[in-house]
Amino acid sequence: MHLTNETSSKSSIKYWSEQDRPREKLLNKGRKSLTDVELLAIILGSGNLEESAVELSRKILFSVNNDLSKLSKIGIQELQRFKGVGPAKAVNIIAALEIAARINHLVLPDQTKITSSKDVFQLMRHDFDELRVEEFWLILLSTANKVILKQRIGIGGVSGVIADVKVIMKVAIDYMASSIVLAHNHPSGNEKASKQDIDLTNKVKESAKLMDISLLDHIIFCGDSYFSFADEGLL
Repeated sequence: MHLTNETSSKSSIKYWSEQDRPREKLLNKGRKSLTDVELLAIILGSGNLEESAVELSRKILFSVNNDLSKLSKIGIQELQRFKGVGPAKAVNIIAALEIAARINHLVLPDQTKITSSKDVFQLMRHDFDELRVEEFWLILLSTANKVILKQRIGIGGVSGVIADVKVIMKVAIDYMASSIVLAHNHPSGNEKASKQDIDLTNKVKESAKLMDISLLDHIIFCGDSYFSFADEGLL
């Protein structure tokens, strides 16, 4: 279909007044002046033959009820269903939202303190969000229960992950941790600890005790919920 000049000028951002263009608005008024739609339009860069980048962005956000957290969980294929969004633009959107999510969940050792299983869940939920395989993580804490480090120890399959007790203890000793917390996920959503989970927890607890290190908890992430060994009296 051939577009007339009138239609083109209506849909293309370059024909808008300078103060209404997202890039110019950011430069002249600052990042806080932009709406979510305008920020997404800058990431897209362009729209399609019928819609400007702003109009396309509005349509994309409307599909997730204007919820950026929902948009961050959309896959490349789903984004490409919108006309004008190819693989490159879809990747740009996902990458930008992932950076934002990582910044939002950035661990700041002098600010993050663990006092309960809920604190661990909030600290680690982004790391386990949407994972389709099991991962095992170790959280190291100071004497004041402040986070020194969180580190992935192992990556497994859909139904299991291998965590080496020797590796766990080496990392804890290297960073001179006073206490540690174990964390892994169940992609299946099963909120029960397996026999292997219990055996590993006991081995780590005994090994840590020999090094004067306390195992405070072992959290199993199950989607939006979790299982805590400490809360269940299993430590």
